Amino acid sequence: MRAVFGDNLKKLTSPFPSVASLCRELGINRTQFNRYLAAESFPRPDVLHKICSFFNVDARILLEPVDQITNGPADLFGHPAVKNYLGKTADPVTEDELPNGFYRFSRPSFVEDDKYVVGMFWVFREDGRAFVRGFELPGAMDDQGLTSTAYNREFRGITLKQEQGLVLLAARRGATTCSFSYLARVPSFHNNFWEGYATRTATESITGQRAVRFVVEHIQGGWKEALKLARGSGFCTASQLPGYHGRLMRPGQAFR
Repeated sequence: MRAVFGDNLKKLTSPFPSVASLCRELGINRTQFNRYLAAESFPRPDVLHKICSFFNVDARILLEPVDQITNGPADLFGHPAVKNYLGKTADPVTEDELPNGFYRFSRPSFVEDDKYVVGMFWVFREDGRAFVRGFELPGAMDDQGLTSTAYNREFRGITLKQEQGLVLLAARRGATTCSFSYLARVPSFHNNFWEGYATRTATESITGQRAVRFVVEHIQGGWKEALKLARGSGFCTASQLPGYHGRLMRPGQAFR
């Protein structure tokens, strides 16, 4: 049994360049940890719990080869190599932080410097996780020389936590035109506005922008109100931005 546990621990720790730093992250004495690796000792139940939690395994590592008991590769954000750095970003985003429902957004066009884009997306939850879904504007697809069918225009994404806000990571089908957006809540009457910035994954160009201001509004009134507002989606000028969007967008002020 000690040999099985020792072999399992060696496999689990192999991605880490330093046993000493790993022991510090685990909060386990290095000398004692080396005894586990050498199959000279078993950990106490509380120490075993630390090890299992850190490596995302269970107590079967005492009895069975770890290759036979892990359920495929670890979740990306929970992988031991980055768990203590990115793990918290994958904590579920609560409905208090980002409610389910329809959202209207505004941002400057990535392509035309004097235009703004007003669009919609939907936030929904499955398995306790918050996802986003929406459709790019047909005109935006035309500007990129892409067919503007609903199939091609659809994008979906995930939500991630940040210390003072949220991140939306979205892409069209096939991971094309991926975007990264940061949002922080701002004071408003219904507490339903967020502002931040949106970026697109594209190479540098002498025209267009890759990072712009981003304003998001949670629609009050359900799908009927959302449908009415969706009819106003499209390209517009600064003076045509809807209500509070125009104030938060701060046209004419440099984005930093």
